[in-house]
Amino acid sequence: MATNPMHQFNVYRIGPEIKIDQIDISFTNASLFMVISSLIILIIFNLGSVKKNIIPNKIQLLAELSYTFISKMISDTAGSKGKPYFGFIFSLFMFVLFCNMLGMLPYAFTVTSHIIVTFVLAAFIFIGVTVIGFLKHGLGYLKLFVPSGVPIVLLPLIVVIEVISYLSRPISLSVRLFANMMAGHTMMKVFGGFVISLGLVGGWLPLGFSVALTGLEILVAFLQAYVFAILTCIYLNDALNLHH
Repeated sequence: MATNPMHQFNVYRIGPEIKIDQIDISFTNASLFMVISSLIILIIFNLGSVKKNIIPNKIQLLAELSYTFISKMISDTAGSKGKPYFGFIFSLFMFVLFCNMLGMLPYAFTVTSHIIVTFVLAAFIFIGVTVIGFLKHGLGYLKLFVPSGVPIVLLPLIVVIEVISYLSRPISLSVRLFANMMAGHTMMKVFGGFVISLGLVGGWLPLGFSVALTGLEILVAFLQAYVFAILTCIYLNDALNLHH
């Protein structure tokens, strides 16, 4: 009998219950896989930077390609002013990517399939970018909500639309990642259930769909990390260069 495809998203406590003023901060399976993802990133990039060979090994090549990829992303979207924020963008991209990819393993937990995780990341980015914008431009940052060349008659309406669009950034950023990861893993679980239910005789078709869907999900896992990072760069560009 196939299991409920939503059970894979259940968060459960690992170890003793820990509460601070009725707030449960116990270690969970979500916490475990966030720690594992972070450790894998640290291990890979530490190993990749220990020996700088002229002909790089696989780990060094991965580290160098990742560095170049993120550096080019920042240059193309935020320009030279975005370089000081390379460390944050690089860490953000790698964390989301490895959380996505780790969730593809059997019996693993997909951290980014929970809206609370993606929303906290998006809210931190939103607040950080807003603070940077006001520190760089002062109250002049509010010009972001007043596009140039707009007729005076339409200006009040446009300003309202721009403000709503700006405030919706953390919602759209978090929901995009969460929804894609949850939908993909749910579909994989559903087709996997069909394979088990139909058995060897009738399970070949859903098995083929499962294999194809797994390949698609690996691609989606990378693309969603890329979209999350590049949108962060675009928001950072608005704060640094005040394009309006």
